[in-house]
Amino acid sequence: MALVPVILSGGTGSRLWPLSRKAFPKPFVALPDGESLIQKTLRRVIDIKEDAPLLTVTNRDYYFLTRDTFAEYSRNQGQSVRNVHYLLEPTGRNTTPAMAAAALWAQEVAGPESILLVLPSDHLIHDQKAFAEAVHKAQQLAEQGYLVTFGVTPTGPETGYGYIQKGSALDSGYQVARFVEKPNQSKARDYLDSGDYLWNSGMFCMRADSLLKALQTDAPEVLEAVQAAIASATRNGDTWELGQEFALAPDISIDYAVMEKAPNVAVVQAGFDWNDLGAWSGYGSLMAKDAQGNQVHAPDCVLVDSQNCVVQSPERLTAILGLQDILIVDTPDALLVADRRRDQEVKTIVEKLKARKHSTVDLHATVHRPWGTYTTLEEGDHFKIKRIVVKKGEKLSLQMHHHRSEHWIVVSGTARIVNGQEEKLVMTNQSTYIPAGCPHRLENPGMMDLVLIEVQSGAYLAEDDIVRFDDIYGRAEAAATTA
Repeated sequence: MALVPVILSGGTGSRLWPLSRKAFPKPFVALPDGESLIQKTLRRVIDIKEDAPLLTVTNRDYYFLTRDTFAEYSRNQGQSVRNVHYLLEPTGRNTTPAMAAAALWAQEVAGPESILLVLPSDHLIHDQKAFAEAVHKAQQLAEQGYLVTFGVTPTGPETGYGYIQKGSALDSGYQVARFVEKPNQSKARDYLDSGDYLWNSGMFCMRADSLLKALQTDAPEVLEAVQAAIASATRNGDTWELGQEFALAPDISIDYAVMEKAPNVAVVQAGFDWNDLGAWSGYGSLMAKDAQGNQVHAPDCVLVDSQNCVVQSPERLTAILGLQDILIVDTPDALLVADRRRDQEVKTIVEKLKARKHSTVDLHATVHRPWGTYTTLEEGDHFKIKRIVVKKGEKLSLQMHHHRSEHWIVVSGTARIVNGQEEKLVMTNQSTYIPAGCPHRLENPGMMDLVLIEVQSGAYLAEDDIVRFDDIYGRAEAAATTA
């Protein structure tokens, strides 16, 4: 039976804010070693998937970001990642609809008895050998029809994870006695001392037909909506864009919908280390400690009489004097200073910013798009200055803005520009002007990155002032975000 890895790629960007944002969530954040969590997940599955397809379930917002991240991994490794497929959700509906879509896809593409290995894209596992061994055990149980989850041996009375109680022993795992919600400190200590409980990792292994049968029994409304979304999906090569019926599926996790109800649920006790980086303490654990217990990821940092601090400040000098147990995360447009013991509460800051409709909830100063990136350098009343980088061979949508005009100055490379009825090449050190209301397009016809400075002026400069007429990335009919 073919083993089909399924990577669930998404997130809200709240737990590692301000390093992660809604448009650039935790899976895509570079770790101290320079590699992102989703790239590490890709590395794990490449080693075990053999010739089977690899499926990524994501949405349009993260689709091009995921493809670019996989392409970057291929370049860094000097080998291409083959047989990768994508399911695009029109809206996020939790793990049950996502896994239902993956099972229906696998049933059609790889066969009903194909085995899904479902992995979140934001988990960190260092021991590849132990991971492969756990997958092999799970695969054996899945072949027998079990719905398998992976349990991690607790290393402490952790209150941030759900727990799984082990039941009767099986050949390569255990039946699941019960799932337990995140406990308080006292209960977590009891679970740890008993030796009968494992952390719930949120990773799964099961045959496609076994999952679909369980969904038919325990979550038929999910299955019905997702079947309709698959039937109406737009299929373009390796990418299926699910139909709008997907949004009708209940927003429910696979644990609640299936795993807590089905009789054929098993758990493999994994022998690998595991970290979901659910808070800044997890990220800090990836940094070496100095003699005072400080964990620093910063090229230029001065600490005086400070202990047990976590410092993430990769772009400018950070000086710390007389502080203990402090978390400092510095980015170009946002600074977080917190008691490191309260790092689980960072998401409350994000909620307050969201209520204020603050842009840092969604976007970094540098924003990734299918065609490249843009960085907001400065903005004020009636003006905004951006640095735009267009990758070779890429082009922005043919678009128009009602309320702003734009001045483009080419810093390096060559730009092919459509400006109303005119099309021309603009070279390094040359510029052009785009008046408000004028259809325009920017393209990089060269073999190197195109870099330009854009100066916007007008009464309204928000990114939703855009009308797309044509777009090679299929965004002309989508809700506007930016070019």
